[in-house]
Amino acid sequence: MPVEEHDPFEDQFASALRQTGGTFESHPLGLAARGESRGRTIRRRRAVIAGGVTGVALVGLGGALVLPGIQADGGQRHSVAGSPSAPAAPPARPSALSADDLVRTLEGLLPKGKFSDEDGRGTGERLPPYARVVYDDGKGKAAVAVMVDRVRPGSSHALETTACPDKVFVPYDACTSGRLADGSALMILQGYEYPDRRVATKLWSAELITPKGQHISVQEWNAPAEKDAPVSRSRPPLSPDQLKALAGADAWRSVADAVPADPRVPTTEPSRPQGVPGGSVSATLATLLPKGAEVVKKGVADPGFGYVVLDDGKGASMVQVNVQADMSGVAGQLFGSGSKTLPDGTRVATHQGPGEKGGRGVVMWTVDTMRPDGRRVVISAFNSGAQHTPATREAPALTPKQMEAIATSEKWFRRG
Repeated sequence: MPVEEHDPFEDQFASALRQTGGTFESHPLGLAARGESRGRTIRRRRAVIAGGVTGVALVGLGGALVLPGIQADGGQRHSVAGSPSAPAAPPARPSALSADDLVRTLEGLLPKGKFSDEDGRGTGERLPPYARVVYDDGKGKAAVAVMVDRVRPGSSHALETTACPDKVFVPYDACTSGRLADGSALMILQGYEYPDRRVATKLWSAELITPKGQHISVQEWNAPAEKDAPVSRSRPPLSPDQLKALAGADAWRSVADAVPADPRVPTTEPSRPQGVPGGSVSATLATLLPKGAEVVKKGVADPGFGYVVLDDGKGASMVQVNVQADMSGVAGQLFGSGSKTLPDGTRVATHQGPGEKGGRGVVMWTVDTMRPDGRRVVISAFNSGAQHTPATREAPALTPKQMEAIATSEKWFRRG
C-alpha cells in the first residue's frame, strides 16, 4: 500500500482516537493507499464519534433545536423529512454550542421517529463536534451520526474527501460525487462497515464541503451501532436524497462557523512529495512487469502512488507501488537487521504476511527500497485482485525477486 503523506488534519483524528479510547498506530512501513484514503478518513471520523459513546446518554428531545443567534421563527432549518423552512438573514456567529445542542439539532432534522442512546460533543472542545443517536422510524433501530469541522477549501484533503473512492480499495454498491448549486462539493457513498462484508452491516455516508471550507460528514447504519450489533433492518433509514438534505442543512454550517480555528492547520497547501518525474506510477509500473503478465486494471495517473491488477492465467493479483523522495529520516525505522544493502548502497527490506483488509486468505508481499540519497520505492503484491476480496490464487503473481527488480529500476526517477 502506498505511503501516507503528513496531513495536519489527520493529526486531529489520530489525536482524537488516542483521547477517546480508539487505537491508531502507524505501521513501520507507513503504508496506506491513496485510493483507500477516503475509507481511512471515514473510519477515523467514525472512531472519533464512536469513542465517546460509552456510558453517556443525553435526554432525548424530539423538537428542533434553536441555535444561539437563530430565531425559532426565522431559522434556516432544512428538514430531512421535507418540512419547509422560512428564509432569514444569516445568524450571528455563535460563540459555542454544547453537545446537547448538536444532538437536538440532529434529532430535529431527522424524520419523525424515536430516539435513544444520544451522545455528542460541543464546539468548545479541542476535538471536532459531533452528534450521534439511535433512530427508529418504525422499521428498525439505526445509528445516525453527524460530525462537523472545517477544512481548507480546494486542498487535496477536501478534494479526496468528496471524491468517490476506488473500488479496488473500498467496496461499495453506489457512489455519486458532484457540486451543488452553491458550489459545495458533495459525495454520497452507499457501502459497508466491513470491507470483506463478513456481516451485513451497511454504512451509508455523505461528505459535504462548502466553498468556505465548512465540512459536514453524515454516517448511517442499518444497525443500532456501527460494530458488534445485530443488523436491525435491510438498509439504513435515510435515502441518498435524505442524506443530501441532512448534510446540507444550514444549521450544520452554523456549527462549523463556531468551531475554533486549529493553529496547526496551515493556511496554504503543503507541497506534495515528489514521485515519478512528470509521470504516472501506474503507467511506469506497467512497463516494468515481466512478460506474460496481463494488466486487467490500472490506477489513475499519480506521480506518487499507483497500482495494476494482473492476471497471468492463474488468477487476479494486485500490485501497488509508492514512490517518495527524501525519506532518509525514517530509514532507521524501515530497514532493520533483516534488511540488506545492494552494491550501489540501496537498502532493501522484504516482508511477507497476511493482507490487512480482511479478504479471506489474502497475503501481502512487500519489498521496501531506499536509495542512498533517501529516494524510496515500496512495492506490494497480493494474491487477490483487491485486499478486501477472497484470495484468487495461492501466492501473488510476482516473486520477491521480481518485485525487487521493479523497485530498484532507475525508471522511477528518470526525467523526460
